[in-house]
Amino acid sequence: MCSSHGALDRHIYRLVPLILILLLNGCSSVGYYSQLASGQLRLLQAREPVSKVIADPHQDPQLREQLSHSQQARAFASEHLKLPDNQSYRLYADIGRPFVVWNVFATPEFSLDPQTHCFPIAGCVAYRGYYSQSGARGAAALDKQKGMDVYIGGVEAYSTLGWFNDPILSSMIGWGDERLATLIFHELAHQRFYVKDDTEFNESFATFVEQEGTRQWRASRGLPPADADLTRQRDQFTQLVLDTRSRLKTLYARPLAAEAMRAAKRAEFERLRRDYRALRDNQWGGVGRFDGWIKGPMNNAKLLPFGLYDQWVPAFETIFKETGGDWVAFYQAVERLGELPQPERKQALVAAAARLR
Repeated sequence: MCSSHGALDRHIYRLVPLILILLLNGCSSVGYYSQLASGQLRLLQAREPVSKVIADPHQDPQLREQLSHSQQARAFASEHLKLPDNQSYRLYADIGRPFVVWNVFATPEFSLDPQTHCFPIAGCVAYRGYYSQSGARGAAALDKQKGMDVYIGGVEAYSTLGWFNDPILSSMIGWGDERLATLIFHELAHQRFYVKDDTEFNESFATFVEQEGTRQWRASRGLPPADADLTRQRDQFTQLVLDTRSRLKTLYARPLAAEAMRAAKRAEFERLRRDYRALRDNQWGGVGRFDGWIKGPMNNAKLLPFGLYDQWVPAFETIFKETGGDWVAFYQAVERLGELPQPERKQALVAAAARLR
């Protein structure tokens, strides 16, 4: 099990500095890219085979049991979901912190367009990642000084898109067996297919694979579908946020003076909170799964992950149904979509989402 892991590791110390050099060729922020390279290197150094951890009687029994369950999900991912069959998620790394990276999202004060950042490997994405929370907070503070709306979100896992064998991280463990399985499905989907410069496409694709994969994973073990109420609440909450984004986009297109625009913006966020409370109290029986998020500070950047991760999920659901639920045919259809120029790709996604209704 460890052989390909070891073969790749022989080149780690040469590869990470090489990536850093490539990144720095087109960028002035040496400090930022240095922390990316050193953070990734430390993560790679911390890896060990999951089988070794499971076999170690000195390890926490709950961790060993969870990792054992994770390998069943990992096998299911390749055998049934046709996701990459490599050493990713057959390794484990204890990183000693709740998140592996903290992503910083930023938008102009009166816009929902994210500040994008471009990299040679991953292309352009709508955030910057930091391996330390203090680094993320420092970057966010600088953006705020420029008048930007800023949001910091902790990330449990990420994909290196097949460049390295990604491990199960200790940050992924605390959510339970099923959540760990969904993360594995999501991150392997990024390895299966990725389009540079289209975060919404990539994240929506991986989210669909995660959701459908989890449904099939439960069915394979004779479990009933996931709690319908929880799924409905998540979908309703997401729709509330997307509706707010839509209203804000319309608002920001209006020719208003800055103070009037700020007042209208605050009113939209208060409407979001009010609509959430009504939904929670009238339809969810007062259960506030999202109270913490809704009560926190609100701005444009905080809404960004919703549009990025959810926007095209219905389109991918349509494609999956139209390919007969065959994973290989589905991936082939997604690849053809990904080869289109971005405007044509977006038109095709809009059309596919409309066919689901």
